[in-house]
Amino acid sequence: MFRQIGVWLMGTLLCGGFLPLAQAADMPWVQVAKTTPTFVLSPGDKPFVVWGFNYDHDSQDRLLEDYWETEWASVETHFQQMKQMGANAVRIHLQLGKFMSGPESPNVAALDRLAKLTALAEQHELYLNLTGLGCYHKADVPAWYDKLTESERWKVQARFWKAVAGRVAKSPAIFCYDLMNEPVVPGGRRADGDWLGPAFGGKHFVQCISLDQANRPRPEIAQQWIKQLVAAIREVDQRHLITVGLVDWSLDRPGLTSGFVPDKVAKDLDFLCVHIYPERGKQQAALETLAGFAAVGKPVVIEETFSLKCSASELLEFLDLAKPQSAGTFGFYWGQPPAELRKSDTLKAAIIREWLEAFEKRSKGLGAK
Repeated sequence: MFRQIGVWLMGTLLCGGFLPLAQAADMPWVQVAKTTPTFVLSPGDKPFVVWGFNYDHDSQDRLLEDYWETEWASVETHFQQMKQMGANAVRIHLQLGKFMSGPESPNVAALDRLAKLTALAEQHELYLNLTGLGCYHKADVPAWYDKLTESERWKVQARFWKAVAGRVAKSPAIFCYDLMNEPVVPGGRRADGDWLGPAFGGKHFVQCISLDQANRPRPEIAQQWIKQLVAAIREVDQRHLITVGLVDWSLDRPGLTSGFVPDKVAKDLDFLCVHIYPERGKQQAALETLAGFAAVGKPVVIEETFSLKCSASELLEFLDLAKPQSAGTFGFYWGQPPAELRKSDTLKAAIIREWLEAFEKRSKGLGAK
């Protein structure tokens, strides 16, 4: 839940050299291994451990889509910096309102910009996790979108994914399509148009895929939604991996649950993603949550994590202990490398710098390229 990081850092306190560019034709494709819940690079079946960043906003808290048209040079620099720190993957977040001009009309200009970003990833041999259907900025959510019925909304979401996948299907730089960040199937009935979770730091990161349970099992709704979106992607792209970014309270346990119970929704997914922020002194609880996802038998990526509730060294210790059950990790990068953060005397900068330095130091050990 990357919303927590921005809220906590703001509320509490609120360049390195460049690597040579690779040729896209030489970039292998990421696939699920045939015999183990891990990833390999094809051709060759070389083991691949995801070690990357969520590049969800910049140091000014702007989403990528807020500046990638007018400040493209900054995006290029940030990709160079992430590669320099040892990342082999980058997770970006795409808002539906920026990519759909109408219920049946993909935004061609946005798709062109995505193609340009994909080419940049190819140049630096960074694999992209494309997380879609975002409604982070409520002001960017089209009025027509919130008025749709469940069935109509799912159809628009399918068109979004068909357009996005159709544009980048031929690129080896796409690691996966993440259908949505932290989707929820609510129990009972919600008000018409009430599709978003509460705002955190001015953004909405949790999104409902239905408003009326209508006596349906919640995991069944989630499974049907996944199936429909996967089918749309497979019409234009049969090769790239598909997943969904789940909150850690998705397991079928007493208390709060998202409705996306891993063993009941994983059938049509290539691998699972979970968002885990270990707490100081509670690593075992985090490992047990991870084990619940890994029990499905498919690769599991820790798609969001950060030293939010523990130190950077404790986070790395958790990731070491998680290795047998994890196929990779995404931390966070917001456009300021350690050298720049050292110029600030704020605790916020120190915490981020500590994480980035730990990330860079551990890159080789976790198999990053």
